[in-house]
Amino acid sequence: MAMGRGSAKAVLVVFVLVVLSSEWADAATYTVGDRGGWTFNVAGWPRGKTFRAGDILVFNYASAAHNVVAVNKVGYQKCSTTPGNAKVYQTGKDRIRLAKGQNFFICSYPGHCQSGMKVAITAT
Repeated sequence: MAMGRGSAKAVLVVFVLVVLSSEWADAATYTVGDRGGWTFNVAGWPRGKTFRAGDILVFNYASAAHNVVAVNKVGYQKCSTTPGNAKVYQTGKDRIRLAKGQNFFICSYPGHCQSGMKVAITAT
């Protein structure tokens, strides 16, 4: 049976959707800090774990006491959110999808990042 141009396009679209949905289905979910949640001294939490682009990080914390800020490498190293375009999360149950490459997160409450409330993750 011969296929028309429209049928071939439909098959291609279905194929692409299956591939994309299977990629998302393989994404893992990690709770930062495990049972302890997003708190002080979590910088070493990623050790021994393998992260991929698309994986989800769950940050559990008391929203009145902490936040999560996605920063660049300099912001991570200096515990700074400047120049001010950093994404701030404040729900206490934040779910953040990892981008490929380096991902950096800090708590911007005074003194928290300096006390180890920061995490750097590289996703392949």
